[in-house]
Amino acid sequence: MESPATLPIQPIGIIGAGFAGIIAALHLLKQGRDNFIIFERASDVGGTWRDNVYPGCACDVPSYVYSIADEPNPEWSRMYSPQPEILDYLRGVVAKHGLEKHIRYGADIVKAVFDETRGCWTLTDRAGRSVEVRAVIAALGPLNRPKWPDIPGIDSFQGKAFHTSTWDGECDLHGKRVAVIGTGASAIQVVPSIAPVVGSLRVFQRTAAWVSPRNDSRVSDAQKRRLARWPGLQRLFRNIIYNVMEVRGRMFIGNKMLHRFVSRQCIKKLAREVHDPETRRKLHWRKPLPIRCRVSSAFFRLTVGLQHTGTTVVPTSLQPKAVT
Repeated sequence: MESPATLPIQPIGIIGAGFAGIIAALHLLKQGRDNFIIFERASDVGGTWRDNVYPGCACDVPSYVYSIADEPNPEWSRMYSPQPEILDYLRGVVAKHGLEKHIRYGADIVKAVFDETRGCWTLTDRAGRSVEVRAVIAALGPLNRPKWPDIPGIDSFQGKAFHTSTWDGECDLHGKRVAVIGTGASAIQVVPSIAPVVGSLRVFQRTAAWVSPRNDSRVSDAQKRRLARWPGLQRLFRNIIYNVMEVRGRMFIGNKMLHRFVSRQCIKKLAREVHDPETRRKLHWRKPLPIRCRVSSAFFRLTVGLQHTGTTVVPTSLQPKAVT
């Protein structure tokens, strides 16, 4: 980027080229406006789906809903898409609509200052380059920014240590002793993927997660052909899934009947899939499923990974000054 003095003020600046940034750009194009810049800190689009490449990384929302409404994809391989497919989908949308010419890669915006007298923003990236824009669309995502736990001794640990959002693909886990801290959404995908190959695996769990059936399945070639031939069928399918999810979502705002139904699903899944009584005890919830859940770990397969020999659940909280 050049200095503001050498460039005219741009109408619109979009920060981020993930789902949100791409959708914002598509809406502008739909309105006949192509005078915008997309600032992307990395060298590729995709946001969290570019950065998160850990084993088992996939979406926890059905593929036909977790996509852009005006950009249906009849080629999803599964009901819940794996990370590489989602990234390829976003790249395809960018190529289809010629968004590459609007993207400035390597532009990590770290400062935005509004000038009231001139009615414009000055956006400055990490390299000190600036651009002036009339309007800013912040399409930043938090899910590719790692937050390490505050554990004494973590900085002096001699082995390999990395966050799921910055997965070290060169680290060979075969036969290694591995510890996973946490049983949240990422761990619930990672654990079943690495459990069969590691030498031993310890999963440190602060709070047992409520895990309900994922109901994932492969999309047949016949179904792909039908969806490609009749786009309206895919829109209908998307709307049905969306409305089912909306109904289910009422559990989080106080619907007691749905709350009981989902709770029973989780309990049955635990009893059906975890055969070892001690492991099942560790995974059982000590408190009822909150009627207003802040985070839901539904649809994943943590319990499958915990069935492998050599996998141990450690029900403890790794608090500061609690681990030596």
